[in-house]
Amino acid sequence: MRPIIMFNRVSADGYFARPEGDSHADLSWVVPEEQIDKAGAAASSAVDTILFGRKTYDMFESFWPHAIEVAKAGGEIENPHGPVRASSEMRAMAEMINAAKKIVYSRTRKSVTWNNSQLRATFDPQEIREYKKAPGKGIIIFGSGSIVSLLAQHDLIDEYQIVVSPLLLGSGESFVRGVAKTTGLTLVEAKGYPSGNVMLRYSRKG
Repeated sequence: MRPIIMFNRVSADGYFARPEGDSHADLSWVVPEEQIDKAGAAASSAVDTILFGRKTYDMFESFWPHAIEVAKAGGEIENPHGPVRASSEMRAMAEMINAAKKIVYSRTRKSVTWNNSQLRATFDPQEIREYKKAPGKGIIIFGSGSIVSLLAQHDLIDEYQIVVSPLLLGSGESFVRGVAKTTGLTLVEAKGYPSGNVMLRYSRKG
């Protein structure tokens, strides 16, 4: 069975994004951490499919198709977290993301042109269950609070990877909403970093 892994960065007060409509509704608040980037790059070979909500897909589409060339040239590129210097970790992530099958859920987009992308107008939990049974590597979802919420509501996420940043946003959006009952999770790992970030990994019980 292919696992579905959710990866999100959140503030210490539990928000993964600023409020909808905020003029600063970006990810520049995220506290960078090179060790987390290296761990993500090392684990990228275990993933071959990415699920997206439309907003996160738009952000990724504007950055990752060009990141490999930037990494080769050693330049700097503006990404959703702010300007970053190209690195081997960025190149590894860019290669995985560009090669991966990308499924984007959107009622407003009419087409997608980024390679290996597929558009879905509606979320079908049974289709996700079939993805999990199909041959292949792991499935990951970044950001995409609306789709994370739907996956959580149908108990389809196998591992929650949460990087807690050492700051308070004061208000914003939760990455999981609408779960009807208390859902227990098992702590797999808790690791702190010099930046003040903390990586939490939880698996789904059962």
